[in-house]
Amino acid sequence: MRLAGATSGHTLTVDVCEAFGVILLRAWKGTRVWRELTFVLTAAILSTPTFALALLGIVASALSVAIFGLAPLSGILGLARLTPRYFRAPARRLLGWTWPDPPPLGRRPVIAVLSDATAWRALAYCFLRFPLFYVGAYGAVLALLLGSLALTYPVWRLSAPHLIDGPAWQITLALIILLALPWYLRLIILLDSLLVRALLRPSPAARRSAHLEAGRAALQADATAMLRRVERDLHDGTQARLVALGVALSRIESRSTEAPVQALARDARGTVTEALAELRDIVRGLHPPALDDGLDVALASLAGRSAVPASVAVALPARPSAATASAVYFTVAELLTNIARHSGATRAGIALTQEGRWLTLTVTDNGHGGAAARSGTGLTGLTRRAEALDGTLSITSPPGGPTTITMTLPRED
Repeated sequence: MRLAGATSGHTLTVDVCEAFGVILLRAWKGTRVWRELTFVLTAAILSTPTFALALLGIVASALSVAIFGLAPLSGILGLARLTPRYFRAPARRLLGWTWPDPPPLGRRPVIAVLSDATAWRALAYCFLRFPLFYVGAYGAVLALLLGSLALTYPVWRLSAPHLIDGPAWQITLALIILLALPWYLRLIILLDSLLVRALLRPSPAARRSAHLEAGRAALQADATAMLRRVERDLHDGTQARLVALGVALSRIESRSTEAPVQALARDARGTVTEALAELRDIVRGLHPPALDDGLDVALASLAGRSAVPASVAVALPARPSAATASAVYFTVAELLTNIARHSGATRAGIALTQEGRWLTLTVTDNGHGGAAARSGTGLTGLTRRAEALDGTLSITSPPGGPTTITMTLPRED
């Protein structure tokens, strides 16, 4: 019974060792182990400059307020926000990983980056990534070196028996370390994936916010396209029919010899003329035709029709999106109307510039001031319009004037 038990235990041990060996050998099949080895070694090299950036960030955080000021820290955090793209390139190529870019900063990015959680998390990742991959690369190189020596041990033993000698268990251990290398690499990459998920990938709330913003942008684009279709249908269809009806009524009036018929045709033609004027106003409210030639041309046309003389200065590197251009146009139109009705001004100024990804519209007048966004006023509606587009509207209008109204909108290409 003892011999049978010993034989059974020995057989179980052999089976376990064989299964363990099969698992270790199977991990070396395919290209995965070589891709992961390349990734670990590459990451150890690429992590060196970002680790130095993280150390600079720590020093700047400690000394910026007392000695250097906040500018160096802002610059370091700004660079840290770019590192996710830097790390993503080899991860996507070798492992198939990817993650979205961080959301853009708001206006005045030098200040906004100081309180940006994305930048601080990226800086933390730069700090933690280096020791992880340094240990990973050191262990991988050591395993390859020991395994290579173990595999070539017979050659070394025959060529230099007096130099190379050692117990067999050391050779066996080196071979086991080499066979276990793929699992070691997977452990390092697993830890890195946890860091990426915690520090580089956007949180569920951020992903939902980005999804909602993308959905809102799509809805705005669809609404703009629909209004353009309605405008074309009204312009090319309904307006053309009304013009034809007016021409027909004019012919009836000129050819008829009966006074009642002439009077009826004249009245009907006047009604058609009024309907055409109202229709043009509706079409202009849906989509001003001047916007087709560019926002600068559209604003110049508004200034030309303004009851108060107005100057226009537009400095944009490229045309904004249709939704943004339409919002700017209607804002200027309403502000010029308010200036003519309520300000008592003799001149006005319109300026449109771009700073980073933000458009800034400034409308000024030399009137008596006192403008405010009170409930039920047009300025309240303009404030809500700006906020609906993730922008702001500020009003500076002391008693006696002048009045300056500034709207900032994010640029959406």
